Amino acid sequence: MGSEDRGSWYRVIFTAEEAIDKQQHSKDSVFFRDGVRRIDFVLSYVDDKDGERKQERRKVYEANLEKVGLELEIEDKSESEDGKTSFVKIHAPWEVLATYADVLKIKVPFKVNDIPDNSEMPMNWLSTPFRLPEHIMHPEPDFFTAPFNKSKSDFFLIDNKDTFFPPSTRNRIVRTTMTVLSVTSCWKHCWVARIINVSIIYMYFVCMQSRYWKRSRDANCESERFSLYKHWAGFLSFFKEQPLNLVRKYYGEKIGIYFAWLGFYTEMLLFAAIVGTICFIYGFLTYDDNEWSKEICSEAVGGKIVMCPLCDKKCGYWKLNSTCNSSWFLMISLFSHIFFFQQSHLFDNVGTVFFAIFMGIWVTLFLEFWKRRQARLEYEWDLVDFEEEQQQLQLRPEYETKCTNRKMNRITQEMEPYLPITSKCARTCLSGATVLFWISLIIACIIGVIAYRLAVYAAFASIMKDSPTTHLQVVGPFITPQLATSVTASCINFVIIMILNLMYERVAVWITDMEIPKTHLEYENKLTVKMFLFQFVNYYSSCFYVAFFKGKFVGYPGDYAYMFGSKLRNEECDPGGCLIELTTQLVIVMTGKQVWGNIQEALVPWLMNWWGSRKARSHPESLYSRWEQDHDLQGFGQLGLFYEYLEMVIQFGFITLFVASFPLAPLMALINNIIEVRVDAWKLTTQFRRPVAAKAHSIGAWQEILNGMAVLSVVTNAFIVAFTSDMIPRLVYMYAYQPEGEMNMKGYINNSLSVTLSGSTAPSLPAGGCVCVYRDYRYPPGHEKEYSHTMQFWHILAAKLAFIIIMEHVVFLVKFFVAWMIPDVPSDVRARVKRERYLVQEYLHNYEVEKLKVQLSQNTHDECNKSVLLLLL
Repeated sequence: MGSEDRGSWYRVIFTAEEAIDKQQHSKDSVFFRDGVRRIDFVLSYVDDKDGERKQERRKVYEANLEKVGLELEIEDKSESEDGKTSFVKIHAPWEVLATYADVLKIKVPFKVNDIPDNSEMPMNWLSTPFRLPEHIMHPEPDFFTAPFNKSKSDFFLIDNKDTFFPPSTRNRIVRTTMTVLSVTSCWKHCWVARIINVSIIYMYFVCMQSRYWKRSRDANCESERFSLYKHWAGFLSFFKEQPLNLVRKYYGEKIGIYFAWLGFYTEMLLFAAIVGTICFIYGFLTYDDNEWSKEICSEAVGGKIVMCPLCDKKCGYWKLNSTCNSSWFLMISLFSHIFFFQQSHLFDNVGTVFFAIFMGIWVTLFLEFWKRRQARLEYEWDLVDFEEEQQQLQLRPEYETKCTNRKMNRITQEMEPYLPITSKCARTCLSGATVLFWISLIIACIIGVIAYRLAVYAAFASIMKDSPTTHLQVVGPFITPQLATSVTASCINFVIIMILNLMYERVAVWITDMEIPKTHLEYENKLTVKMFLFQFVNYYSSCFYVAFFKGKFVGYPGDYAYMFGSKLRNEECDPGGCLIELTTQLVIVMTGKQVWGNIQEALVPWLMNWWGSRKARSHPESLYSRWEQDHDLQGFGQLGLFYEYLEMVIQFGFITLFVASFPLAPLMALINNIIEVRVDAWKLTTQFRRPVAAKAHSIGAWQEILNGMAVLSVVTNAFIVAFTSDMIPRLVYMYAYQPEGEMNMKGYINNSLSVTLSGSTAPSLPAGGCVCVYRDYRYPPGHEKEYSHTMQFWHILAAKLAFIIIMEHVVFLVKFFVAWMIPDVPSDVRARVKRERYLVQEYLHNYEVEKLKVQLSQNTHDECNKSVLLLLL
């Protein structure tokens, strides 16, 4: 096609010389200048130094767009608000839409759904305050659908060809059309991303339908963006249901599935939060009945017990009742108020065991009910027969450009690029080595934080020896070396986590690009594995250390264990136990991540948009067109949803893997997610360009990751209750070692401590022959088995192992039974799917029969006409 032919009737170029009054064209318009043809896609570019060569290639590409039937309208750079950017507006006519809808087997309506909706629940009126208007929740009627067939277009319910395919389907078809273009003879299956790589066309996006804060003035322009902002993205709508059908219609199924999963996860968190809060309240109300805590704080018991120093040289002897105030800890709430809670018994009680078992069952219920919810969405959104094989067959442009070797595809019988096995293995090994290096770096940072705790604790103990903080009002009496070390170390660990996370995100993308994955699905799966593995170690390693390693390898006076042969003694747990330290670590990391994540998600794109549009604010409102406004917004990116899923899955790990140490974790997650839903909706509606619609019938690889974490959570919580908390030692004492034979905890403190004598038998202690005690079950000096573990220690260990085995088996049995009892697909959905398939066959059969009758009738009529004509002749 020559340059003159390219100026066809459907391709219009508007320049400044044509003196088009831009104010006559509504800035909210999503149509061409004729006001009839809809803008389905927008490409933009800026000329640079290498403009002539790129301009020629751009002309070839635009000509290829026209060859496949797409219609173009170009806005010259002189018409744009910055005077630099040119825009290519693309419209897909009916012929193109019908052709590719047939190729993609897009489901379209052929009959109104005649199955009655019996989903009404008793006392349904109670949910009225949480509902949205019907036209928002269900913007389209319910139809039976079938794959589109261009040759049988009259079979489907086509009222208006211009509105038959929704905008999300239209822009998906246009994107698919671009994937089969070729800019040059060697560019097969060229996609817009290929153009972006060579800076010919550097940006592509889909137009929003209107401004988000008010409806469009153009009657032909839908105002779905305004409806989404008003009923979904507003923070005052936090208690309302989500308009998922409208989200799906506007943004596509992939984004709709994410918000459906996030909303369902938040709803299920409500039950876990209620039970966790009840367990916390139980611990708070029963604190006065906690005899062993009373013994610690009493002068008669705790005031007479002299504890051994917690570090060498700088630490001195201390009385047990001095930890009464340290059995309180600081917890920063979402509103930055400081509260103090009594430590050990609040989280280390019988309710903790119940809650750990409950959460093991809750995780199963959440995953099983989500499968049912997902199956219902698959039917309602026409995803039942959707398969990702088409995505798997679409090669990434980067794969085609970087792979110069060719081989025959056995399926398509066409030559396609491939990566040699030697190059693939080398790239995979290098990628794996890089991941291992960064995981090792995390472990090194954790060891560094441990060394900090060991060194700084001695410093704090020396500084606070004379209690210089007691003059501080309110908080002074509660600040102890243990608390100061734990809080500062947790804060430092959180900062290290965030820095490593920021650095590794770029490294993960780089090594995934270096592997040259073949398809977009393979690319996303590889990146998912790398990012999750890294973040799993990054966020959870410190919690695993406190829960399962700290205080377990301390030794005893005279034979203490030291860190890697240094002069730093291995850490001991707080006097209140390691469980409360795990709680402190969990609160700081989890809360800090959630607060920082929400601020980053909301503030950063807003500031970038504000800075980027500062020039446009000086122009009259009527000169700032819809595509220019969208151009100035931030790009959502192909991996936008990936990071949203990753954030929520990491949170899911916090509330399941370590929930036995902090029953309020689900409540914190619930509050965060209520905000998260609206923040994500707000930024997607107001701060980002509209993503190209994509189909997805599930949450993908994240489902298997959640299943794995659900199984692991049972094990971790069983070990936390058994080895991190003091629940099992207390129960063993009460049932087997209580001297008076009563079912109470009197005398437990003295029973849980071992005696030693400073001097020759314990050279690590200060000289002077002072008798002190330490937490362990060992024989005293002078005994024939001195410093060996007592029989009670082995009884407790056996009880711990028995508890782990029993808890795991009970929870796993209940999990498997619940999973077996709950079908993945609801019965009514299964019936609707069968009904739809039956109707498709029946209606197609009737359609073919009627068509055949008409054809036979026409043939008979033609034969009669021929007979009459012969008779006349």
